[in-house]
Amino acid sequence: MHAVPPLEQETDDATAAASPAHAAPQNAAHPAHATSATPAHARAPGHAANDAPVRDLRRVGIHPDHWYPLAWSREVKRGKTHGVTFAGDPIVLARTESGKVFALEDRCAHRQVPLHQGVVDGESIRCGYHGWTYDCSGQCIDVPYLGRDRLPNGVRSYPCQEVEGLIFGFPGNAELAEQRPLPKLGSVADEKYKTRRFGRPVNCHYSFMHENLMDMNHQFLHRKQMGQMRARSLGRRRGEGWVEVDYTFARMAGQQPIGEAIVFGQNRKTGDNNDKDVMTIRTEYPYQTLQIRTSEQTLVMDLWIVYVPLDRQQRTNRTFGLLSIRKPGIPGVLNLAWPLLVWFTERIFKEDREIVEAEQRAHDSQGADWNHEVFPVINELRALLREGGAPDQVVGAGTGDTAVIRFWDSRHGNPLANT
Repeated sequence: MHAVPPLEQETDDATAAASPAHAAPQNAAHPAHATSATPAHARAPGHAANDAPVRDLRRVGIHPDHWYPLAWSREVKRGKTHGVTFAGDPIVLARTESGKVFALEDRCAHRQVPLHQGVVDGESIRCGYHGWTYDCSGQCIDVPYLGRDRLPNGVRSYPCQEVEGLIFGFPGNAELAEQRPLPKLGSVADEKYKTRRFGRPVNCHYSFMHENLMDMNHQFLHRKQMGQMRARSLGRRRGEGWVEVDYTFARMAGQQPIGEAIVFGQNRKTGDNNDKDVMTIRTEYPYQTLQIRTSEQTLVMDLWIVYVPLDRQQRTNRTFGLLSIRKPGIPGVLNLAWPLLVWFTERIFKEDREIVEAEQRAHDSQGADWNHEVFPVINELRALLREGGAPDQVVGAGTGDTAVIRFWDSRHGNPLANT
């Protein structure tokens, strides 16, 4: 079993399978075969088997035309502002006196100072410098020393929704927000489950996080926490905008960790029939889910998670996750065991965080993606992340001063071309 980060800002919530397509059995022991005469080990980084150039996945920006969590509800207090970033874009969240949350560019149109340094005034936000006031649409509605008859332009607003303790924003084309529904958030609203909300910044590109969760062949990394585990891939499926894989696990040596026993509600000895439970991991761009079902098809663990880039180069992401564990038959038992589950998952995630940050440092040092990936589902995942990511932007086309921006940058509007 692969555990997930319990992390930074946590709360407990007491009230809280897609159809298969293109099924393909797989075995992690058999690498994908190159179709080029050039040996894989001799191929230049950034080139496919046919020697065609491939976009460096670690330089593919996340696509902004989706709903992304920007903050936890508890972080945005009534009558207060809260500054966040999405891929380098500063955004201010404000909760009005009525409790409504809205999102604007975090800048005043006047002197460009951050609006999060201002104050909430009723249902609007007032810049802390000269008092320029903006409503929830970003329109400037008052300049104290000019009056309301000579109002200047306002700032950009972002579609914003609050659900299940998360504040979502839509940082891309606002006209698409109504066409893109919010993601399904697992079992967080099901009273049969107890949910932990967690999140923390991790110093790596979001694609490393997707790969780490989907590739269960890295159980050797967790040998001190989990014992000797053998993961077996049962098969993978791919559809439009998603890829998923099923695993079973067998403990070959070592004792069952208490955190795992809490998830399954029972102790399991080494060598028992402990490979009957099925873990399904799915990336449905840009979100990930992980579900564990017992041999009786009982869903015992349900994770929804997403990795939101913070900086312009997208080398840092903030994890937002909802981890739901099915409550056992005896009331209150899970509450008593919860601190042990937290302790266990923190140790697992520390190992995961350190390894993905090491991957990012290697990429930064090498200047390109040198990964030699042999696991079929990860190659499909990488292709999905490239396809779903933001296209490169060409700035200054036709001016003689053309520049290619490898990460989506709202300061330059929509992409003019793909490269």
